[in-house]
Amino acid sequence: MTDAYRRCTLCPRMCGVDRTAGQMGVCGMTDTLMVGRAALHFWEEPCLSGSRGSGTVFFSGCNLRCVFCQNYALSTVHDGVAITAERLGEIFLELEAQGAHNVNLVTPTHYVPHIIKAINYAYSHHISIPFVYNCGGYESVETLKMLDGLIDIYLPDCKYDHPDYAARYSSARDYPEVARAAIAEMVRQCTPIEWDNDGMMRRGVIVRHLMLPGRMSETKEILRDLYDAYGDQIFISLMNQYTPLPHCSAFPELCRTITAEEYDEAVSFAQRIGIQNAFIQEGGTQKESFIPLFDGTGCVK
Repeated sequence: MTDAYRRCTLCPRMCGVDRTAGQMGVCGMTDTLMVGRAALHFWEEPCLSGSRGSGTVFFSGCNLRCVFCQNYALSTVHDGVAITAERLGEIFLELEAQGAHNVNLVTPTHYVPHIIKAINYAYSHHISIPFVYNCGGYESVETLKMLDGLIDIYLPDCKYDHPDYAARYSSARDYPEVARAAIAEMVRQCTPIEWDNDGMMRRGVIVRHLMLPGRMSETKEILRDLYDAYGDQIFISLMNQYTPLPHCSAFPELCRTITAEEYDEAVSFAQRIGIQNAFIQEGGTQKESFIPLFDGTGCVK
């Protein structure tokens, strides 16, 4: 497991740093596994949260570090507590015992070796709920292949269709091409879609797009590209919950929420081009209260 961290190339940043020696790349993390929260979460898509909640595990650090990050305390401030891979596996089992419909791994990319060990631990203890890989979409295909057969549901973002915006907001000019390749690999691994008897997703791909203010043309391009590529093989989750937080102040264009008219226009466009497998959000999602506290809940015995 340590070899993957010794010259880290787990994500497309290809930092090559020795995380075992305390060096940090873009994700900001060494090889110490840091988790901010592990608890039932009821604000995911309905087929993931259901009536009992999604068992979310929030990992500290992030390989994207978007300027508008909604989980800034986790991705950039690095709130969280240190645990072992075995403890992570125990957390998975505890979430199942609490009634979680699934184990939801949030921003997991830079800890894939730990996660593989923890999933195998959970499987050896007969876990039966699916694993969800909830990520920013900026993923290495080679790293995703390490997860083939272990992840049941992929939940990536598709943030940008234009390199200039990817560079401005996430310092990742290659994001559009990288995300397209990553999503293709996820679709290869986890389609066709499968459901359980309660209508909960057991296998599949849900691609999220968080609308940003003033980027309607890009939203439409992303919706069209995804539908042209995958049709009804995947679900698309169109999100209006963008919340401007204080750390966005250097980007005036991001200092407002999405209007109801903008969101209605995007939904109408999706319907017009034929998208049927989609999740849309109602009003009232643009609140900081939807951002959980990353205080180590559920992480320590």
